[in-house]
Amino acid sequence: MNIVKNDVEWQISTAPVDYEAAVAAMEARVATIRAGTAGECVWLLEHPSLYTAGTSAKPADLIDPGRFPVFSSGRGGQYTYHGPGQRIAYAMLDLNTRRPDVRRYVADLEQWIIETLAHFDVHGERRDGRVGIWVDRGNGREDKIAAIGVRIRHWITFHGIAINRAPELDFFSGIVPCGIKDSNYGVTSLADLGVAVSEKELDSALEAAFVKIFGVVRRSIPPSG
Repeated sequence: MNIVKNDVEWQISTAPVDYEAAVAAMEARVATIRAGTAGECVWLLEHPSLYTAGTSAKPADLIDPGRFPVFSSGRGGQYTYHGPGQRIAYAMLDLNTRRPDVRRYVADLEQWIIETLAHFDVHGERRDGRVGIWVDRGNGREDKIAAIGVRIRHWITFHGIAINRAPELDFFSGIVPCGIKDSNYGVTSLADLGVAVSEKELDSALEAAFVKIFGVVRRSIPPSG
């Protein structure tokens, strides 16, 4: 296989993907990137409704453990919800050939989200001490519209970002999202903000912003599932 440096394979799954199957696929891709037999990859998908627990998750933050399946995740962070209407972008990038700097990589992921949201005239912002991207709702209220959770092995990344396009926001009530209990901080989505965006429109904006920040992509045959 002819591997082109920073030529990122762009995959899109149209059907919901089982969480454990997705993690296994990422693990396998990371191994082949390290071996030099596959190139970098971004995978856009949705999961069925579920909760994941990051490496910093606290058991008390799982409020309703019987609501959806719960999976332990090797990514950083605490509890989060994944489900229909939420666009996930798993990024398997080789920081050995880019810049082996975790802070810089997370900042680039944040900027990827911010520029994607800006395409729809939504102003996403970083917040010190709070992971993810936030929207100022006024009167001291701020809502999280996108989550970030990463894992890095041998300077190759996996997991990634999740943008709330139009999920059922009540499903976040079964957890303390990302461990944030302050009543001034909640969860929102593009739909909740009154911005109607199709899955294809969001995917297109994600791709344009990714190219600007990380480099060119190439289309691929969607993975099964």
